[in-house]
Amino acid sequence: RRASNPFISAWVSANAGAGKTQVLVHRVMRLLLEGILPERILCITFTNAAAAEMSKRLFRDLGEWIALDDEALRLKLRRLSGADIDEAKLARARRLFACALDAPGGLKIQTIHAFCERLLQRFPVEAGVVPGFGVLSEQTAVEILSASGRLVLTGEVSDLDSECLNTVVRYAGAQAFDDLLKELLKQPHL
Repeated sequence: RRASNPFISAWVSANAGAGKTQVLVHRVMRLLLEGILPERILCITFTNAAAAEMSKRLFRDLGEWIALDDEALRLKLRRLSGADIDEAKLARARRLFACALDAPGGLKIQTIHAFCERLLQRFPVEAGVVPGFGVLSEQTAVEILSASGRLVLTGEVSDLDSECLNTVVRYAGAQAFDDLLKELLKQPHL
């Protein structure tokens, strides 16, 4: 309950399954109960699975609040915040599901990667990236790697690139060469 308090800064570190997602869901619910607009809340996780799970739990719990009678809802909210619940907060709790669904831009629960991509797309010039860029999917990366391999095999590379590739091929067999290219795709600075 202390970590879900929106009026304090909290750092939660725990093993998998210990309840970190639940703490975040409760924190968002308490923010919403305090009148913070859903579109002003940003939740960042590391994985798509965690983002989906957090969103699922949040909307499940907010949706459940609509159908509860006043006493059952009061009890749930008291367990959540530890405080007594007045009529205004009770009424707000019943509206939160619809508010979260109707929020302009939606309630933002996303991965750190999605957040960074969105930030770069909004400010490409400041970030030094090409406006309208797209993130390369794994499937597209495999296709580009395959096309690059065909160019190498057919000799359609510059003389300098050809010399570099010949050096690499001397020290790596076909499988090792493919593995090396895949590793270089992960580390473009090399």
